[in-house]
Amino acid sequence: MSYKYKVMMTDYAWPSVEPERGVLAEIGAELIVAESGTEEEFIELAPQVDGILTCWLNVTTAVVEAAQQCKVIGRCGIGLDNIDVETATALGMVVTNVPAYCIDEVSDHTMALLLACARKISLLDRTMRSGGWTRDVGPPMRRIRGQKLGIVGLGKIGKAIVPKAKSFGLEVLVYSPRATQEMADEHGVTLVDFPELLAESDYITVHAPLTPETQDLLNEDAFRRMKSTAYVLNTSRGGIIEPTALYNALTTGEIAGAGLDVFVEEPPQPDDPLLTLDNVVLTPHAAFTSEESTYDLEVTAAAEVARVLTGQMPESVVNPEVLSSPILRATVLAQ
Repeated sequence: MSYKYKVMMTDYAWPSVEPERGVLAEIGAELIVAESGTEEEFIELAPQVDGILTCWLNVTTAVVEAAQQCKVIGRCGIGLDNIDVETATALGMVVTNVPAYCIDEVSDHTMALLLACARKISLLDRTMRSGGWTRDVGPPMRRIRGQKLGIVGLGKIGKAIVPKAKSFGLEVLVYSPRATQEMADEHGVTLVDFPELLAESDYITVHAPLTPETQDLLNEDAFRRMKSTAYVLNTSRGGIIEPTALYNALTTGEIAGAGLDVFVEEPPQPDDPLLTLDNVVLTPHAAFTSEESTYDLEVTAAAEVARVLTGQMPESVVNPEVLSSPILRATVLAQ
């Protein structure tokens, strides 16, 4: 079969790529799935492709530069820390993502981690499985209603958490440099600066992208400012929390516990000290997962790439400045 376009897929975290293949086939595009997932393989495949789809593996500067005829890089997800967007923009490539993806799933998972920490679910489960029958393990339980949840970032997922948290009687504080008072009033939250969020919150949940500004945002100084009874929740990016500082805070009693779905290294090494702690609830980057969210993600991410390749405007361009670039590689995009 003769194809009009070729699209490389670097990696995926679901059983098959048939949804992507089906979407791309409608425009005459062949989906080439990388086998080893190494940078070397991507560099070898890159010169022949018109588009790239990526989940978690890095589309590095070298890969972007090797993709000499590539018009679009599509992220299967929200975050962009695994794509060299700056180089892609400089070379005239459109970069897309799926910003409305897994909002329900991640906000639900965040609340599940909060409840698991607050009610010591994992610790009590392990105690029973080891033959114990006692509730007197770990930190004291406190009534959730009336406590304060601090949200870092008021994007789509942060906003989705607000009504769920309020249904449990939590007061919601928000630290978000981009949030306005109008947004805060609309969602019934209190805007605070970062030091106040740290000092006042009983739970802090992170919903910000990983950027140079947010790298290690929760560090040794931040944990010192928090309540000793507070919990940290992270379903965003592992690099926003400095792992050594977190471990020290958890073992010295600076904070009560943590609920983590993301890590600096994924999967973490078997000897990662966080894996040994009873006051941490851990899940393997699973917050985004449901049958429905995965299918929607696959189809939407592939459709964004297909739109660019056929001269249509994608729904989410993360580097809009490229659209006015004199070296834009895509054909004229319909506004």
